[in-house]
This record gives sequence, structure tokens and C-alpha cells, in this order.
Amino acid sequence: MLVRTVVTVLLVLMVFPLFVLVTDSFLGSREILERFGPVLAGTEGQAEFVLFPQYPTLRAYVQLLLDSPEFFTAFWNSVFQTGMILAGQLIVAVPGAWAFARYRFPGRRAMWFLYMLLMILPFQVTMVSGYFVLSAVHLMDTHWAVILPGIFSTLPVFILKKTFSAIPREILEAAEVDGAGELRIFLLIGIPLGRSGIFSIMILGFLEYWNAIEQPMTFLRTESLMPLSLYLPDISTSDAAVSFAASIVMLLPALLLFFFGQEYLEQGIAASGIKE
Repeated sequence: MLVRTVVTVLLVLMVFPLFVLVTDSFLGSREILERFGPVLAGTEGQAEFVLFPQYPTLRAYVQLLLDSPEFFTAFWNSVFQTGMILAGQLIVAVPGAWAFARYRFPGRRAMWFLYMLLMILPFQVTMVSGYFVLSAVHLMDTHWAVILPGIFSTLPVFILKKTFSAIPREILEAAEVDGAGELRIFLLIGIPLGRSGIFSIMILGFLEYWNAIEQPMTFLRTESLMPLSLYLPDISTSDAAVSFAASIVMLLPALLLFFFGQEYLEQGIAASGIKE
């Protein structure tokens, strides 16, 4: 009973800020000024907290979705950049992880150690070198400055390698006895049995790059290339309700993907694989 109570309290504390964000997105500009004027506009008095709007309105959503073309530009940039990164990770990470799990080749341990080293290094450590490389190949301030580093991320390889390693070797050996080649084994056995790991890297990759801030801020300068994660900070305090509405719209794709793919995400992270 005590554990359930503690978990419930923690759940309420985590969900409450999201609930407040949703309700505040229905505030009108006048009600926002009355409640948050001392914080946003420097007026006298104290900010007030009210759970529900007194005069709810959809004006912020109408302004965002109908009168803000720059929002749709940023939304498309996020979709394009994130989608290309995920597609590239499927092409690069899945075969790479299969090779690490399936084959023994010279330099395998050294290469895997390098992968692990790159995985634990934060972006701030590799930022300068990445900047120089992208500048040398004339990709700075383009979509590819964000896409290419994401494609070659090491975390998907790490997750998938463990997933593929959990496939019982007897299944692969039986396929070899039946005359299946390496490519056929990979396509017809490796990918289907490793789908939990593949789905998990797609979900984790989407959550990471949909909300990415440091990479676009470092490698992009043109405003028309900025993703949604950099659009929100540019909204002025006078459009606070629009900022709330934009936050909700940006949150929805990640939230829906997480809910529908939660089972695959848990299986992939745990690298449960197939049991004999």
C-alpha cells in the first residue's frame, strides 16, 4: 500500500506540469496578462495560479495553425531531418549491428571499443571536431549538417548488437544447413527476430532528434532551416499562449509514438531477444 501511494504521488507530480501546459494553452491574452503579468511583462503584483482558464479559447491554436507559416516551416524541417536520420540509421546501424553480432573479424574488439567510446562522449566533446569536418565538406548550415551525424550515431548499433546476439545460434545454423545464404539469413531471420530492437532504436531516435537543440543550434544559421525545437524559444512573451499551444503540438507526435511503441521499446532496451 505504501509503495502504491508513493508511486501514485510521483506519477501525479510528473503529469501535473503537462496538465498545466494543456490548460494554459486555452488561455486568452488578457487572462495570461492578468495571471502571469508580473513574470512576463514586469507588472506589479504577484503571478497567480489557477488550475482551469476562466474564459477558455482556441485563439492560440487558430493563430498557430492558420496565421503562423513559420511554424509549418519549422515543423517540416523537424519532420525532414528526423525522418532522414531514422532512415539512415536503418541502412547503417542494422547491418552494422548484425556484423558485430554475427561475425568474428580482425580488429572487431578495437572497433567495438571505439563505438563504446563514441557512445559515452557527450556532444560538447565532439562539437568542435564535427564543426570542422562539416565545414571542410561545405555542409554547414544545411539540413545534412544535422542529418549525417545523427545517421552514424553509435547507440542504435549498441542496442541492436545485443538484440541480434540474443538470437539462438541453433536457428542460424539450421538455416545454413538448409542452404540459406548470409543475405537471406539476415533478411528472413535476423530482421524479423530483431524487430523489437529495430523498433526501439526508431522510437529512441525519434525522441532524441525530434527534440534536438544543441546540434541544430551549432550547425545551422539560416532561420528557414531551424526545426521546431528552436522555433519555440523565438516566440515572444506577448504570444505566451501560442507558445503553450506550439509546445502541445510538438509534444503530440512523440507522445503518441511512445504510447504505441512502448512494448517494443521495453523489449529492445532489455535486449530480450529469443529464448530457446
